[in-house]
Amino acid sequence: MAADADRVLVVRTDERVAAPAAQTPGMRREQAIADEHRWVGAVRTEPDTLSGWHHHGDYDTYIYVVSGRIRIEFGPGGREHAAAGADDFVHVPPRVVHREGNPDLTEAHAVLVRVGSGPSLINVEGPVDVRDQG
Repeated sequence: MAADADRVLVVRTDERVAAPAAQTPGMRREQAIADEHRWVGAVRTEPDTLSGWHHHGDYDTYIYVVSGRIRIEFGPGGREHAAAGADDFVHVPPRVVHREGNPDLTEAHAVLVRVGSGPSLINVEGPVDVRDQG
């Protein structure tokens, strides 16, 4: 659903749609608002789930963790990580290769906001930082 420049928009739970990008098993991404420069939605991540390596192109990604915990692995060899829990905010800069998951035994729920342009999901083989590759 695209936002209208001069109207307030409310997107109800039953109006969200599955995110157009490929879904990761154990992760349900729902799109609420999207246009060529932003993507807003939610993700629910089942316990003990880990995505594949990817980055979000030229998009800045902002995450608000509603409930549960998430862990994001990144950096050379994927050896760095960031953990966030309920009421935490996370920023993933453009082109930072990472993978995320839920290390806990309960579902995690987060709100995602992406701001940028171009493809919003690029799957990659491994944790190579592509920021210096153009």
